[in-house]
Amino acid sequence: MIIEVLKSKIHRVRVTQADLNYVGSITIDEDLMDAANMIAGEKVAVVNNNNGARFETYIIKGRRGSGEICVNGAAARLVSVGDVLIIISYCHLEFEQAKCFRPWIVFPDTNTNRLIK
Repeated sequence: MIIEVLKSKIHRVRVTQADLNYVGSITIDEDLMDAANMIAGEKVAVVNNNNGARFETYIIKGRRGSGEICVNGAAARLVSVGDVLIIISYCHLEFEQAKCFRPWIVFPDTNTNRLIK
């Protein structure tokens, strides 16, 4: 049996930009992507803690060290600059493998969206 489980989570980052006229996606600082073991083009679920909106999109690599979190395209209507988001990716694993799988969970500084050292 194959099940879907949490693979990666970036917990509580702030939206730095919302660009309605972009083709789509979410731009994420490459440092955060690396820490969460996420890649460009990966499908993610995004949860807005401020208004409860949830949406799915894909990742675009942002400038390393910038703290950039930009929601692009139609989803930009679901956020405001300064909103706090949780960004989640999932993977499919065999049931027995999933029992011992440990996801990558990142808790960046909520004010700067940078990794806490």
